[in-house]
Formats: sequence, structure tokens, C-alpha cells
Amino acid sequence: MTTHPNLLSVKNSLLIVVDLQGKLSAAMPERDAELMTANARSLVEAAGLLSIPVLLTEQYPKGLGSTDTTITDILSEDTLIFDKTGFSCCAAEGFTDTVASTDRKQIILVGQEAHVCVLQTALELMHFGYQVHVVEDAICSRKAEHKFYALQRMQQQGATITNYESVLFEWVKDSTHPEFKSISGLLR
Repeated sequence: MTTHPNLLSVKNSLLIVVDLQGKLSAAMPERDAELMTANARSLVEAAGLLSIPVLLTEQYPKGLGSTDTTITDILSEDTLIFDKTGFSCCAAEGFTDTVASTDRKQIILVGQEAHVCVLQTALELMHFGYQVHVVEDAICSRKAEHKFYALQRMQQQGATITNYESVLFEWVKDSTHPEFKSISGLLR
């Protein structure tokens, strides 16, 4: 059966967690940061169940610390973490080569900040020919209007704006999927 090319596929998906670092999250509105982290964690957990690769970036980890342990505690040992000082993930050494080596064209973005690192990463990945899906309830910015206009701008440039539940249900596609019960348990 042929499906719409914008529906996510387990075999074609790559989840990228952008700078979900504790010190950076502390600068976000508390409720937004909690929601972002919880939903990103659900996606990382589902990716593990479905064998979807996950890549992480950390913005200036020397100053902002490492990725939140609620995320790193559930990662597989072979998950790559890219240190960066540039705002786009594509600026991290080896990042674009690693993305290309996965041979996956659907990129799911979560993390922070929406109007800086997520935005610049989304635009560059679309420029390189990837289909970018930005998970609106798994990203945040210090100011709500910055997130709002970043989402608007990314959508105008061709990114798909989605939410974490849509991603989970697109990955399993059917309630008879062997991991459906586990995945549906990740819904809040």
C-alpha cells in the first residue's frame, strides 16, 4: 500500500534531539521546559522500541552542561552526541555526514531553542533535501512569541509542524503493530 510521502515511516525516520541541556532548560518557562522534556523523552523511548536512530547535540557543553539525564538515561550506548558552538546542528563536526550515512530522509526535530538552534537546523536540513518534521510540543524558547514565529517561519519554508502523539501514531501506523501497546503507554 502506498501512503502519503509526508507520513512518517519507521524505516525512513531519524530523531534529532537539539541541545536539551539542563542549564539551558532552566532558562525556559518551567511548564514549557517540562512539557518539552517529557514529550522528547517519549519520542526517544519510542525510537528505541522501533529501532529508529537518535542523534543528540549539545550547545557549548563546557558552559551549558550535558543533555538532561531524563533523556540520556534511556539512550542506547551507540547514540552519538555532537558538541557544537554553532547554532545549527549542521555546524557540528561530522553531524551532516552522520545524518547522510543513516540513509533516512525524514528528520524529526525536538529540543531548544525553537527560534535559534532548532530553526537554523531545520532550514539547513531542508536545504540539503531532507523532509523536516518539527515537534511543536517537544520544543521551546524562552519567550512564547519566539517559538510561535519560529514555527511559522519553518512551516513557510516547508517544514511540517507536528506534535509528539502524531509522530508516535505515524510510526506504528496500526493498532495491531507489535509495539502499539508500549507506544500508546507513552501518551500523557
